This record gives sequence, C-alpha cells and structure tokens, in this order.
Amino acid sequence: MGALRAVFFDLDGTLVRYHGVDFESSWGAIAAAAGVSEASSQLLQEFLPKRSHYADWVRRDAELLAGIPVSQVAEQIFPPPLADGVRDVIDELRGRYLLGIVSSGVALVADRVCDELGLDFAIANHLQAEDGRFSGESVLRVDLWGKADVVRSVVAQRGLSLADVCYVGDHINDIPVMEIVGLSIAVHAKDPAVEAACDHVAPHFSDIPELIARHEEAVAFS
Repeated sequence: MGALRAVFFDLDGTLVRYHGVDFESSWGAIAAAAGVSEASSQLLQEFLPKRSHYADWVRRDAELLAGIPVSQVAEQIFPPPLADGVRDVIDELRGRYLLGIVSSGVALVADRVCDELGLDFAIANHLQAEDGRFSGESVLRVDLWGKADVVRSVVAQRGLSLADVCYVGDHINDIPVMEIVGLSIAVHAKDPAVEAACDHVAPHFSDIPELIARHEEAVAFS
C-alpha cells in the first residue's frame, strides 16, 4: 500500500449543506425551490425503506418537476451552500490528488460545485431539461445504495486501486464505500453507524488534510 492518490467526496451533507430539507440534500433543495416539497417528501418516506427501488424514486421525484423552469430553481439553490472550510481544504489538496464527487444527489448541483471548486470530476444523477424547463425525465448514474460500484468503476478507469483513495462522506449509504477504500473519513455524520464504519471522524472539514497526512505518514512507516 502506497500514498493516497485520490480524494472522493460525497455531495449532499458533506460538501454542501442545504439546511431545512431532508439529509441537507440537493434533491430536497430542488423540490423546495420548485414548490413540490410536500409531494417529494411523501415519495421519500415511501421509497427510502425500499433499497432496491431507488431508481423508481428518482424517476417519480423527477416527474414532479416537469414543466418547471430550471432558472426558477437555480436562482434559489445557487450559489451552493458549501460547508464551512470546504474551499480552503480543496485549495490545499488540489494538485496533489485526483479530486472528485461521487453522489446520489443531483448533477445540477454537483457539476456547479465541481466547477466552483476546480475538482477533476463529478458523477451524480441527471434531471433532464428541454427549452429551459425540467422535462420530468432523469438519468440514474449513482444509486443511493450503489456508490461502491461507481467508485470501483472510477478507480478502474483512472488506473488507481481502491487503496489509493480517501473517501469523505456523512451518511449510511456511504458506508459501503468507506469499507473498501484506503482511508475513510466521516464529516457531519448523520448516523452513529457512519462514525463506527470510518477510519476517522473529522470534527470539522478543515481537519481533513491533517487526517490524510497522518494516514500517509503511518503507511510510509508501516
């Protein structure tokens, strides 16, 4: 095992924190901006226990947005509410590691965050639009419970190994990734199980570079 070569981040609740919606998520923020929060929350409660039906939830939630102007939503959800310390941490890590987002959130937000922070890539779920309005259609790219498969795919495409990767997340759907990478860090953890599954808990986002450095030092002397 060598030094880390990549740091992958969850989006919702980790890099961005949309307060006042379930899980601080981009899905919830978009629903609120579109005026469909109640219907979206009902769908979430219906589908969250059904782990094998996430694709159905994405499809149904996207349908709620049909016909709504993208600009109406964008003006309310942007600029993305980055978590405290995110910009400074990314500035410190940029150029030293491959930096990316792997999220079951919405690409509308993930792509904006990727651009603003100067990350190398973002993979998230797409809400389709036509003529400036949401079409009600979607493209599932990251299943809520399938992040580990996406990470494995990214690692293979980039010529990395899982041991090369640090992953930073906050919720129980991040646990499968935390269990397979070289270093896992929980920040803004939403469940005690996340803290139990990761290698380190970061009290603040700004602690992440030090935790990475400590890991690399330990590896170097192992």
